[in-house]
Amino acid sequence: MTPKTKLALAAAGTVLLLAVGTAVVIGLDSRAWRGKQDKAVVAAVATVTAEPLDTSKLLAGMQEVLASYRKIIVLFADEKALGVNERAMANQVGQGLFHENRARVAALETQMAALAASGNAQRFDAVAGLLDYIESDKNLFDADRLAFRELLRSLQAAVAADSSLPAIKLHKRIGEDLDALQEIERNYEKEIRLVFGRFEPRAIELKRERWEDYVASLKKLYTRAQILKDFGVVMPYPAPKAPTRKAKGEEEGEVFGYSLPPKTIVLTFDDGPHGVYTAEIAAILKQYGAPGIFFQVGSNLGTVAADGKTKLGPRADVSRKLLEAGHTLANHSMTHAQLSKLKGDGLKSEVMGTDELLKAVDARRSPLFRFPYGARNDEGLDLLSGAQLRSVMWNIDSLDWADPVPSSIVERVLRTVDKEGRGIILFHDIHERTVKALPAILDRLSAEGYQFAGWDGNGFSVAKGGNNNAATPAPVAANPGYSDSWAIVIGIDDYANWPKLQYAVRDARAIREALVQRFGFSAEHVLSLENREATRAGILGAFHDKLARSGMKKNDRLFVFFAGHGATRQLSSGRDLGYIVPADSDPNKLATDAVPMTELQNIAESLTAKHVLFVMDACYSGLGLTRGAGSGNFLRDNAKRMGRQMLTAGGADQLVADGGPNGHSVFTWTLLQALTGKADLNGDGLITATELAAYVAPAVASVSRQTPAFGSLPGSEGGDFVFALPAEAEFLSAQTSQLPLDAIALNSKLDATRPPAVAAAPTAAGDSPATLPASATVVVKDLQGGEQKIVTPLAVPSSARQLAQRANDRGLQLYKEKRYAEAEAQFTEALKLRPDFALAANNLGFVYFKQDKFKEAARWFENTVKMDPSRAVAYLNLGDAHAKAGDAEKAKKAFSAYLELAPTGPGAGHAKQQLEKG
Repeated sequence: MTPKTKLALAAAGTVLLLAVGTAVVIGLDSRAWRGKQDKAVVAAVATVTAEPLDTSKLLAGMQEVLASYRKIIVLFADEKALGVNERAMANQVGQGLFHENRARVAALETQMAALAASGNAQRFDAVAGLLDYIESDKNLFDADRLAFRELLRSLQAAVAADSSLPAIKLHKRIGEDLDALQEIERNYEKEIRLVFGRFEPRAIELKRERWEDYVASLKKLYTRAQILKDFGVVMPYPAPKAPTRKAKGEEEGEVFGYSLPPKTIVLTFDDGPHGVYTAEIAAILKQYGAPGIFFQVGSNLGTVAADGKTKLGPRADVSRKLLEAGHTLANHSMTHAQLSKLKGDGLKSEVMGTDELLKAVDARRSPLFRFPYGARNDEGLDLLSGAQLRSVMWNIDSLDWADPVPSSIVERVLRTVDKEGRGIILFHDIHERTVKALPAILDRLSAEGYQFAGWDGNGFSVAKGGNNNAATPAPVAANPGYSDSWAIVIGIDDYANWPKLQYAVRDARAIREALVQRFGFSAEHVLSLENREATRAGILGAFHDKLARSGMKKNDRLFVFFAGHGATRQLSSGRDLGYIVPADSDPNKLATDAVPMTELQNIAESLTAKHVLFVMDACYSGLGLTRGAGSGNFLRDNAKRMGRQMLTAGGADQLVADGGPNGHSVFTWTLLQALTGKADLNGDGLITATELAAYVAPAVASVSRQTPAFGSLPGSEGGDFVFALPAEAEFLSAQTSQLPLDAIALNSKLDATRPPAVAAAPTAAGDSPATLPASATVVVKDLQGGEQKIVTPLAVPSSARQLAQRANDRGLQLYKEKRYAEAEAQFTEALKLRPDFALAANNLGFVYFKQDKFKEAARWFENTVKMDPSRAVAYLNLGDAHAKAGDAEKAKKAFSAYLELAPTGPGAGHAKQQLEKG
């Protein structure tokens, strides 16, 4: 080392100890390693002697040592500003990095000792090259060189065993390097002690210089959040503090729920226990951390003999499990008789018989009683008072006993809750429709800030901490309120008199598949017409005959898709009139053979459905359009307004652009991508027709010569057709398909035009979730060729679990487009919002895996199986990650666990093959 080099090292502006275990700073004693190393050196000498002197692996190992050293510094920079939990996790991960580096340094010392002892004539040149890297690499900060001090000491000892002149010179050079490093360490002892004192305390405290500069430079390379995430840790957003709220002023007599605090709900369930549905309801309540009051019918629990002895039946076990889960058991009479018509012993046996059975189930039964049908008389109320029982009524009736449609139950409950602002909801745990409706109700109430109260022995109160810490389910999308869904899907390639097309039938089939498989349309409710089926008579018959006899109701929706030729005819008045062209149309008889837009307008006005959306992958012009205004309470107001809307692929004299990915037109491909979630511009889990147009129209126009048009048909009342996005449940694995390159390239162009109203990114500090954006204004064409501004609706309120699910779903989209960094950010956001989200944990791990970060991937797959031990695919992923990382034993355990859970699963063959290799 030249004097100039030594001066440069000595004047270094930053520092640390070495994360690898410096004996001076950390007090590590490397003597325990030496016995093992000596044997390893002997074994390695022969290999090094026989092979060319390639030091690239040694250099890569040194760079890994440096990276871990730097990460430890970043982890503990600004430590005083960290919260308790984040500080604890930083310390845990720092310990892991530290001990990993110790093992890494030990391996490098063995290899370097073998190199020095190899006898190869080039060995000293090779060692000199490694020293060149430490002394003068332009990418190293001076304080970085402290990371290599232990390696230099070990190397110096190995070189000392050789008495040749080159070895003596090399020994002297290493000594000079160590002297310079010692001077740097003395200058920055305070920072070293602060960061590394947690691993081995020291009492020396010397002067300091430009430590902040060094830390600032490292923060450009690493962030604390990324380091933690690489070690399987994502810090959740701080939970909002929920005050403990207890109902006050409840009457000593009957309780109706009117005196509960604002936004407080009591969930009650009558007529059980049921052999199936009660347990399913309890499972849903557990997912939302919501307590329930179960008013049980005595005859469902057992019998009471004439002498008063009770005999419990098998359903009593269901009741015991409810108690174990923290719910409340209450009395709903013995036989569900109308007690207002009973008196004397008959009345008493109805009340007291069930009370005895509940006591036989568990003495912790509550003093709550509900009269069947709410029918009571003075004698019944006096009986309760004497038995120290209390009547509980309700002020929100779900009518789930009468209403067979889950979505209608949801709409009724939410409407009544909005009106009352608080109260006791009456459900029944004996109906499947209640099971189906409950998640949507709880999702919305949670998103709007309602708290769920339980019985605390004296009154109804919200448990300490509220209902925010519960394990959360995959959320359902916000319910758009439709009773049923219908569709007519038309695709024509084989025209008799018009040029034949190539993509229309495939486009129509893809749309049908999306409606049925993604959006839950019943296959029987999707009418498909292809090629020669799509004559003029066939198309009009689908509307006038098949739909007319289908039983469509006023609360339903209808989606109409047409892919084929479109045409425009100028009328004598000078106005354009657009047509869709059936398969049997004659170009010379457009007025009689084709279907004019005026006909579709008449059909739209005659339909009973609440909302109708026409999407036409055809180009034409000529339809007067109107436009409705946006709303601040979108779903509720939208449910009141009829909607008749149309989105077309282009205007007059334009050609539909074929040649899109997967054999689709550009318009339909863009439409399909929009329906995967790209058109959810405000991030609320709903895609309205307005959002669909706001995404599709500018996107298609940017990559083709088409200018899609959109608007509401005359007679529309401003309603907006709504798609509710389903929650994605796919655990990423090697079987997950990704888009082809042409699709990825086109999607990149489409997304470049996406309106700005996308969910905002998390804050730079990462301490609060992204907020949903306001509505966006987009300029699109109307069907007359003019420009109009459309405004997307405001976002429907969303709970943290819904936001987490949507972040995961966006991550899945980005993964399929091979945008791994963005996908990683979305899966991370999902875990910040919902720390126990096994799906997002697995998916984050697989993104690491695809980027060849196998150790980091393994940590997240391990997190996944801790969250969800029965998730077989996570064990398969874990096995692959361990195998790639070189840990054969852990890989074997993971593959074996997969085969135990899924012996005939899709990855069984692969797992068996990997076990045979091991």
